This record gives sequence, structure tokens and C-alpha cells, in this order.
Amino acid sequence: MAPEDAESEGAVTNPWLALESGADAAERTGELRRAHERFLSAGMIDGPIDGPVRSVVADSWRRSARAVDPDALAPLELTDAELEEYRRAHPLAQVLPLFRDLLGGIADDGRHLLAVCDAAGRLLWVEGHRGARARAERMNFVAGARWDESHAGTNAPGVAITVDHPVQIFAAEHFAVPVQPWTCAAAPIHDPHTGHLLGAVDVTGGDNLASPYSLALVQAAARAAEAHLATLPAPDLAPAVTLTALGRDDAVLGEGPRRIRLGPRHSEIVVLLACHPEGLSSDQLSMELYGDRALNPVTLRAELSRLRHRLGPLLDSRPYRLRVPVRADFQELAEHLAAADADAALRAYRGPLLPGSDAPGVVWQRRLLDDGVRDLLVARRDPALLERWTRAPWGRDDIVAWQALLAALPAGSPARARAARRVRDLDAEYGLPFR
Repeated sequence: MAPEDAESEGAVTNPWLALESGADAAERTGELRRAHERFLSAGMIDGPIDGPVRSVVADSWRRSARAVDPDALAPLELTDAELEEYRRAHPLAQVLPLFRDLLGGIADDGRHLLAVCDAAGRLLWVEGHRGARARAERMNFVAGARWDESHAGTNAPGVAITVDHPVQIFAAEHFAVPVQPWTCAAAPIHDPHTGHLLGAVDVTGGDNLASPYSLALVQAAARAAEAHLATLPAPDLAPAVTLTALGRDDAVLGEGPRRIRLGPRHSEIVVLLACHPEGLSSDQLSMELYGDRALNPVTLRAELSRLRHRLGPLLDSRPYRLRVPVRADFQELAEHLAAADADAALRAYRGPLLPGSDAPGVVWQRRLLDDGVRDLLVARRDPALLERWTRAPWGRDDIVAWQALLAALPAGSPARARAARRVRDLDAEYGLPFR
């Protein structure tokens, strides 16, 4: 905890609670709003934050300021059938009745909402009185919206999944100005079998939630959910996500029984993201796709918006990345090359990576793979493997491979005579002296 933030904790015994006993909510709201305005106007993301700002909130403001416009609304990522399919398959669907039993009374009083989000901050369910939900819709606090810190700024569900701890966020502690009339308390939920974060449960409403009972209530609900999940059979491992892109321009993404055939541009994007699991910024992705060609940024955003509509939760942004590990056929090929296993590499090679693509990042990866396979076969000097390569469409004009095959074949054999003729033809085609 930074010194400037430690002093602001004051007499609060539990730093995860928003107000100390006896604090005036209206007065504190004004102090926080002024501190928030000073923080934004100063533009010093790494500087001190004055006023009664708790360290957990100050840290979240700093993270949020790097990613979020304080006047923006959380983006909507999942809608309609896509949302229904996603939350039906989510593990927290199994404990939604429990949350309704424990927290439904609060949500039905007309002033509060019950919300459940996944580990990425997507709201899966938002329930409560119609009037409260209508007010929350104005700030996009709706099912399918993304409320992690990097998309919605400081808020209880977003902070809870970031720091993995139950927390209250009170009024102007919210980073986004449209959210500041609200107060919320949230607690993270974990898979009891694996320990992995599943999401968070949240109650959102007015200033009266800034009391110990709301934080204790969501924490108890989260623990009850974990206890209930522990009584259920351990879920099967999530189906592997596969990507097939060798020898074809329309890559296929597989998730269990689901198959998504991608168009050429979307194939390029997914291949590049698979090559960069750490993610790419908008500028980096644009350079990988278009190189130095002048491009309206709206074009890339439109492509990514269409791709997100197809992939749903698999595609993340800021940076752009695939949210789950992907097993790509070209990555398996690269592993065989790294192990110098010529037989396995040739079996795995089903053609060039997205052969019709001229995206600089794809061209670079394609050349690495093609050269890697050819160089490994040449170094191995196995006539059978070299013949398989030169018979294939991609090796038919590979003069280096033909020369290696010619050198590897026994003198006087018919195969060597055929190889010599092909080398002579390629030498003439390329204007090289026959050797």
C-alpha cells in the first residue's frame, strides 16, 4: 500500500468496506467526487491520489485510467441466442437458484439488483425489480455487458475478479461517471475442484449498501455457491479449441463439436492472434495484417466487430487476443521442426499456411514453416522423405529439395535419372547452370 493511500484508510478496520462506522455518506460522496475530478484533471496515473480514497480504489483508478474513458459505458459483448447459449453452459448456472434464494429478497425490494458475472467480467444475469433494472440499463448494467476494469472502470464485480477478494465500491469511488450514483458489493467465486476463478456475485443499489452487512452477504453467497459446486461431480475438461489453417485459405476453428469456418480476413486475424497468445494492440494487429499500407482504423474495428459476433467470448480486446489456448495445426508443425523430427513434420505439413494471404505477419510465419520443413528434409537426406516433398504441389518447383534428392539417390537408378531431368529443367527455368 502506498503511503499516500495508507493515510486515507483512516479508521476503517476492514479496508474492503467503503465507509467506516459513523461516516456521513453524503459528505463522503462529495469528497470522493472532488478527489476523482482532481485525479482526472491531473493526468498523473502513477502519482498520489489525495482525499479519502482507499488504496484498493486508488489502485483500480490507476488501472482504469489506462484503459477506460470515464464518461463511456461498458460495451455489450453477448446478446440474444449467443448470450443464452453461453450462460446455459457456464458453471455458475448451477448456482443461480441458490443466489436467488439468498439474495433475491434484496433484488425484489425495488432498489437493488442481483448480478452474476463470469471471470472476464461479462454480466451473465442481472435481476431485480423492473424499475431498478430500467435505471441500471442507462449505464449498460445489463446481461451480456463487459464490466471488468479494463472495459467499465472501477466497480465491485470488476475489482473483485481483478484482486480476487470481496469488495464494496461506493458512489464516486466508481471510475466511470455514469456509474457513480450507485453502490455495489461483490465477491469472487471459485471452482472448488480446480481453484480457478469462475466469476463473481454482486448486489448493486443505493448508498445504504455501504455497510458491513452487504459485503458479508455476498461473501456468504459466494461461499455457499462454492460449497454447492463441491458436491457436484467435477466437470470434464473444457473441449480443446483447435485451429486448422495449413493448406487452406478458410481456416476452421473448432470448439468441441462446434466448427466455425472463417473467411480469408478473419482467418488471418485468428492465425495472427494464435501466434501471439499475449495479445496484440490495434496498431500491432494492423501492421501484421496490412503492413505500411494506409488504412482507416474503422476498417479494422469493423472486421474485429464482425469476428467477435462469430466467436463471442473466445475473442478478447485491449489487447486483442484469444481468451483460451488454441491448438493450431501450424503450431504442432513448428514443434516437430523444433524437435528436428523430419518424419512427423512432413506428416503434419498439409500445405502452406493460408496460401493465398498477403498479410505481412502471415507471410512471415508461412515462410518460416516452409523453409523449416524444406531445410530439415535437406539436412536429413532421406530420399523417401524428399520424394514425398517434391511430389507435392508445394515442392514440385523447389529446386533446393530436388538438388538434395538428386544427391541422395544412388547412381544409375531410374529415380535419380528423373531427378536429374527435373533439376535440369528447373535450372533452365531459373537461368541457373546445371550441376
